[in-house]
Amino acid sequence: MTQHYPQGLDSHLKSWLYASGSLTQQLTQLAGGQFRVEPLQESFQRMQRQDSLWLNMPHQHTAWVREVFLYGCEAEPWVRAKSIFPILSLQGKARRFRHLGQRPIGHYLFQRTTPHCERRILHLNEGWTRQSCYTWHGCKFIVQETFLPAFERFIQTLR
Repeated sequence: MTQHYPQGLDSHLKSWLYASGSLTQQLTQLAGGQFRVEPLQESFQRMQRQDSLWLNMPHQHTAWVREVFLYGCEAEPWVRAKSIFPILSLQGKARRFRHLGQRPIGHYLFQRTTPHCERRILHLNEGWTRQSCYTWHGCKFIVQETFLPAFERFIQTLR
């Protein structure tokens, strides 16, 4: 199968955007065991149209939205992450996602399971972004991860 990568995407970042598995684990390994989550905001919000379409839910549906910075071994954040959990998805095991605090989603999402994932790559003002639509224990939600300039600079030094 041939993959077509967006124009302007450097090869050093491509592997991060298309990697499967836990970004938490991958960043922790890259940072020599250092990793932390800084919550920015959590609230109920009306879903944006493109997100509700991807999740096959009504546009007026409400979601629990969590935004965080992910840090590796540097003072600047490496990733800005946004998670969108439709209220209907916050049932059963997924209830814990509403009360993560400083814990990463990946700690639960990839624990003894490999969730189904659909992914799209785009370039936002903040940087290259991967959006993943996960199905985990029957719950569907979106995790958006934007790789910030500090991360790009860090991985370029490893070449």
